[in-house]
Amino acid sequence: MEKPEPTLVVDLINGFRRSKVMFTAVALGIFDRLNDAPKDAAELARQTSANPGALERLLNACAALGLLRKEDGKYSNEPVASAYLRSGSDGTLAGYILYSNSALYPLWQHLEDAVREGTNRWGQAFGKQGSIFDHFFKSDEAKRDFLMGMHGFGSLSSPHVVTAFDLGRYARLVDLGGATGHLAMSACQRYPRLLAAVFDLPSVIGTTREYVKRAGLEDRIKLIAGDFFKDALPEADLFSLGRILHDWPEEKIRLLLRKIYDRLPPHGALLIAERLLNEDKTGPPDALMQTLNMLVCTEGRERTLSEYTALLREAGFENTQSRRIGAPVDAVLATKERTGWQRLSLRPSRRPLTRPSATLSRRERAEKWR
Repeated sequence: MEKPEPTLVVDLINGFRRSKVMFTAVALGIFDRLNDAPKDAAELARQTSANPGALERLLNACAALGLLRKEDGKYSNEPVASAYLRSGSDGTLAGYILYSNSALYPLWQHLEDAVREGTNRWGQAFGKQGSIFDHFFKSDEAKRDFLMGMHGFGSLSSPHVVTAFDLGRYARLVDLGGATGHLAMSACQRYPRLLAAVFDLPSVIGTTREYVKRAGLEDRIKLIAGDFFKDALPEADLFSLGRILHDWPEEKIRLLLRKIYDRLPPHGALLIAERLLNEDKTGPPDALMQTLNMLVCTEGRERTLSEYTALLREAGFENTQSRRIGAPVDAVLATKERTGWQRLSLRPSRRPLTRPSATLSRRERAEKWR
């Protein structure tokens, strides 16, 4: 029998090497240092305190991967590196790369034990226990890398998430666990009449303020410090959860979804941004890699649309829609169609459903919620 081509297996063997080349170049600040002018290996070695010969090997590998251009012995950034690998570029992914290098890469070394035991690997990799955010925020530098990483990925996804459904009928959005505010900012830019708030931990809000100010949206995005599991939620007719639910097990998700449902007015909604698994859970490949990532570093996992729909229905949401949006996440919108007493009523009401805010104009509702 003729053997199949080994290309797939060989590519998988070498995959981690390519990732680590990029991680190392970002960690050394190579792409930042090449922003102004091309440099040779010797100059970059002096600037990074690296061995010249070893650094030249790394630079040549980056050129082979399409991240750098080499001409006359000098290196310069390719456009993709300038856009996503420099720490100062808009929409940079450098923060997520640094977080991947310092946190995820060590955690993934223990994937076998995570599969055997079904638990994350923070204690095994770093000798510390605690919640995932105790590790993400163990230092100001680690916190900034994590938040910058979330902003980079969020900047790729959020503009698509907020256009997946028509959100123009909503007046006030509260993004729970909104990090740098990328989803709230995208929503405000897409819907000029919308007011928004970012609700996140006190240790995060200071960084959020920097990003919101940079976007010039301080007058439309309010910042609220709190813990969405423990504290009362702000008033809103639209809540959003961007890459939040996949961090947690079902019992915590049920608690959070019920809190959101109870806080929403009739016809309010919840916008969810998560990567959806196919119903048979054999794809998409990036979603399956992400669910293993959740295994090694959180209490959660990626889910199918039917699994999210069941959790939402249990919380009270009666209408769930989804969209594949060609981004690192997919979009789900769940609406609160009726109030509790109407759902329990044995006889349908003959009167039209009334809404206390229905007689208010959008401007009046916005002023009310300020």
